[in-house]
Amino acid sequence: MNDDDPLAGAHIDTLAIRSGIERSHEGEHAEPIFTTSSYVFDSAAQAAARFSGAETGNVYSRYTNPTVRAFEQRLAALEGAEAAVATASGMAAILAACMAFLKAGDHVICSRDVFGTTVNLFGKFLAKFGVEVTYVPLLDTAAWRAAVRPETAMLFLETPSNPLCEIVDLAEIAQLSKQSNCVFVVDNSFCTPALQLPLQSGADVVVYSATKYLDGQGRCMGGAVVGGAEQMNEVRGFLRTCGPTMSPFNAWVFLKGLETLRLRMDAHSRSALEIALWLQQQPMVERVYYAGLPDHPGHAIAARQQSGYGGVLSFLVKGGKEQAWQFIDATRLMSHTANLGDAKTTIVHPATTTHGRLTPEQREQAGIQDGLIRISVGLENVADLKADILCGFAGIR
Repeated sequence: MNDDDPLAGAHIDTLAIRSGIERSHEGEHAEPIFTTSSYVFDSAAQAAARFSGAETGNVYSRYTNPTVRAFEQRLAALEGAEAAVATASGMAAILAACMAFLKAGDHVICSRDVFGTTVNLFGKFLAKFGVEVTYVPLLDTAAWRAAVRPETAMLFLETPSNPLCEIVDLAEIAQLSKQSNCVFVVDNSFCTPALQLPLQSGADVVVYSATKYLDGQGRCMGGAVVGGAEQMNEVRGFLRTCGPTMSPFNAWVFLKGLETLRLRMDAHSRSALEIALWLQQQPMVERVYYAGLPDHPGHAIAARQQSGYGGVLSFLVKGGKEQAWQFIDATRLMSHTANLGDAKTTIVHPATTTHGRLTPEQREQAGIQDGLIRISVGLENVADLKADILCGFAGIR
């Protein structure tokens, strides 16, 4: 640390608590919530300078708000990025990145096993405006290379993937993106900057559903796009015009969530690994999907590019949809909801919820079987969670 910047070189745990603080004249210790739609200017000249961008400062809370800015600065600090832009939701973050970096006639290469709504965004809405997408298996580097065209402008993926926790070598895809002059976008919602830093592995842009682990308690909707300052200016320009921005209150909630992010992610990871190992011993389980397991195909890569394996796991129960539903309905402690990244453990059937809008062929290609169950392991006592899982097994007829 130095006198000019006490946070220079600071650890992520310190940055999560101290970065992004801009105290007002009141001298508050905790970050305030600036619930205002607009701002008063000192003069007509200052208003003109603010609107033109000649002078930095607040203009209108659709794209300049001190509380939102504090969250953006703190997240960028954790990510080791030049800038971040907060959005109204995780999907708004993906949309903002697409609108900033794509145009009609462009081509996107996307991994097959991404969030179902991401597939709908590319295939149903961006397609209307002349953007084409090719889906490839996440782990098939040759398929990624073969899909590149002269008009390819973006590579998009999640790692770990949702819901099968597949792991891709980010450095390999980053090399391809540089060779192809593409923007490489990584959805890092499962790991967060506490466990994985895609920009350090060569990604250009990182997107988040802040609704998940960045909050950590299932309270607010939000998202973020993180990357270089010039790139984020393009993203902010889209938000300034189109308005899918984060509210000041939600930004304040996420600010407080970031303070405990590292502690929570370590706890989620420990509990998820213990449950994954235990599930492998259960007679009604065909397969467990969790990168922390030594026999997981992506374990070695995850151990190299992540500092932990996260809190989400999936497993196949013997049978199919009927048995998976019986299992879920028989649990009593876990919350039956599609959200993840919560202090409360959640359980869901991906084939009929998060990925239910995909065609059967798309689900088959993504490896999402009818007997698959996803659990986002929370912060409860592990013994209590195991007891609830046993209730699920007892409910299968």
